[in-house]
Amino acid sequence: MNAFTRRISGVLAAAAENAAEVDRAGRFPAEALAALRAARLLGSMVPRSLGGEGASLEETMEACQALGASCGASGMILAMHQIQVACLVAHAGHHPWHQALLRRIAEEQLLLASVTSESTTGGNMRTSDCTPVLEGERFRIVKEGPTVSYASEADVLLVTARRAEDAQRSDQKLIAVLRGDADIAVVGHWDTMGMRGTCSHAVNLRAEGESCQILETGFGEIAERTMVPVSHLLWGSVWTGIASDAQARARAWLRRSMRQGGSTAHPGAHHLTEMSGLLHSMQARLRDAAAGFEAGRAADGEGSPSQAAAINLLKIDLSETALRVALLAMRVCGMAGYRNGTEFSVGRHLRDLQSAPLMINNDRIAADTATLLVAQRSPFLQV
Repeated sequence: MNAFTRRISGVLAAAAENAAEVDRAGRFPAEALAALRAARLLGSMVPRSLGGEGASLEETMEACQALGASCGASGMILAMHQIQVACLVAHAGHHPWHQALLRRIAEEQLLLASVTSESTTGGNMRTSDCTPVLEGERFRIVKEGPTVSYASEADVLLVTARRAEDAQRSDQKLIAVLRGDADIAVVGHWDTMGMRGTCSHAVNLRAEGESCQILETGFGEIAERTMVPVSHLLWGSVWTGIASDAQARARAWLRRSMRQGGSTAHPGAHHLTEMSGLLHSMQARLRDAAAGFEAGRAADGEGSPSQAAAINLLKIDLSETALRVALLAMRVCGMAGYRNGTEFSVGRHLRDLQSAPLMINNDRIAADTATLLVAQRSPFLQV
């Protein structure tokens, strides 16, 4: 058992034990969060120089995949938290105020959430109507978020806003808001098909703070260079974990069926082969994409339309393929998988994975990707 396995084993047990009840009640997975804090995994991506562990993206993907297999909502919360940490590390780690915040994340195991969507912009995170009001060295901001995951549980909120009143809606800044400086009013109920434990309510946010909490780098650059690619990699890891647990339940059901039937092959057994192939493909694509992203970051490249298209296509493919795996698992398990409360139930997996094509809608991504592909100069440059 390696060090990572020892550290995360307690987290996985707590998440799995409460996953069904978290889903049924639509409540925040407090047990999984407590275990994450106890294992000190919330600050794992913070650099060692700031008190963290400097965990790699690949290690974080492994954690998200493992936790997603135990509880999809818990895995998604860890992924969303680490996306925000990655943005701070990459784009504000040199700034004294944000360095102090990163130290606190590592020391106090603070939970980060994102407030990027906005009610008046149709949920498009790349545009904002709200603008911070600057008064000397301080700011005030009011924002209506249609879906803000676990806002009531977060210690820090990363909030997007228009740079100035006369700026374009797409000219945005990212602001780190401390929970103690924010008033959060929940105005909508998160009663959804799946991912119920993320508690992604609609909220009205009022916050204030020091102007140095506004990141210097524009949000457009943060999104393109870090937030979008890291989101697709970590989300994809969670979806792969959910799909892998669905396959494991199908495999367990087949083993029991074959034992009871004198080792006679079940008519749905061939679906296990397809599921295995799909999962191997998903994991290989995640590894390749992560390696490509890290190589590009090490070279400090600006990225290209081809690279942006590739990460977009990864998200579309993984979100659709994970759902395909869970559907195949349902076909293998039959009524045992269709019923809730059995050891072979995959209803929660299917419902959680229905959110995957909607988290940044695949149709919107496909349309944007088509524009990127048109921008490629060489007909031999394929994605």
